[in-house]
Amino acid sequence: MILAAGRGERMRPLTDHTPKPLLQAGGKPLIVWHLEKLAAAGFREIVINHAHLGAHIEAALGDGAKWGLTINYSPEPPGALETAGGIARALPLLGDAPFLVVNGDVFCDVDFGQFSRSTAENEQKCPDTGARLLLVSNPAHHTAGDFALAGDRVIPASGGQTFTYAGIGVFSPAMFAHVPVGQPMKLRPLLDAAIAAGTLAGEHYTGRWVDVGTPQRLAELDQELKTA
Repeated sequence: MILAAGRGERMRPLTDHTPKPLLQAGGKPLIVWHLEKLAAAGFREIVINHAHLGAHIEAALGDGAKWGLTINYSPEPPGALETAGGIARALPLLGDAPFLVVNGDVFCDVDFGQFSRSTAENEQKCPDTGARLLLVSNPAHHTAGDFALAGDRVIPASGGQTFTYAGIGVFSPAMFAHVPVGQPMKLRPLLDAAIAAGTLAGEHYTGRWVDVGTPQRLAELDQELKTA
């Protein structure tokens, strides 16, 4: 599932007429980088949620056949449903097995297929009720981080080394079973509950990752990709 329902307030005025996932870097929309990498990793079925200018996303991507994919869309009401609310709404499209979730506004070199396979091969990394998160070193705009790691286990951030959630993870459908469908809900409370239950795993990724959250970071990524 690619999360693409955000309004992109920090990206305005770029997002006033273009949904954030369709903003371009390196000559193609951010979300197309994801689609290409997912297809190359062996994924075939993709779910994309949308709200702000969602019709633009459907018109640009169509049914996914261009990338050898099948894309299903999960429209949300104006204002969207936040991350957990959006995933809960899309559950009927996602099936009963753990699924990969990718934020539409990040750029990352991680091998989606390897990350998903390594999670599936070890149930302790993604228990039936939990998740496995990709964590990165804290960027300059988020120096406090989100979580800490104790081996493969995600624990609350404390006085030690912390990491930032990359917006990429493998989640069990059961994690969202009690989220009211159609109501906004953030992901963080579910992650905190999974930490308390000991069912949240994670790994530190040291490759390229960019939170494309501002026009400046978009411009920097665009320049980097064009000169690579």
